[in-house]
Amino acid sequence: MQLLTFTIAAQPYAILSRSVIEVLPLVPARPLPLMPDYVRGIFTYRGHLVPLIDLGQRLASRAVEERLSTRVIVVEFIRPTDASKVPVRLGLVAENVISICSAEDADTSLPAMELEHAPFLGTLLRLNGRTVQLIIVGRLLPPALLDGLFPIPLAEPVAMGGDSQ
Repeated sequence: MQLLTFTIAAQPYAILSRSVIEVLPLVPARPLPLMPDYVRGIFTYRGHLVPLIDLGQRLASRAVEERLSTRVIVVEFIRPTDASKVPVRLGLVAENVISICSAEDADTSLPAMELEHAPFLGTLLRLNGRTVQLIIVGRLLPPALLDGLFPIPLAEPVAMGGDSQ
């Protein structure tokens, strides 16, 4: 399996490259009120509004440093609670988006610790002399926040507008 590696607070992390749609320069986001600090806001990606998540805030409780190497990784995944299997997209802000590498090149690996407060932390891999932790993008947001940002469509359309009396 191929991985896209990056750093957060000087620590290396990775996500599965099959979930990556595109890597963009840092883009401005429109803030959303009353969101957790790791939700930077929303931005327009190819005509669609996409939530932007600051991985620095999510993983290290501090905003990602805005450098020339800071990027937005646009990812796509299927929500675990969505029976229709409609993919959703997130933008992930990360520092030093480094490279694509293969998990098969890992010297050693440790399984995920299954932490209740951090279900998104996956396997630890020893790659090219660095210990890299895999991030599971489908678990990055708590289910209630995920459902709020991406409501599951109703089976029948609801009419919009005033009363028809």
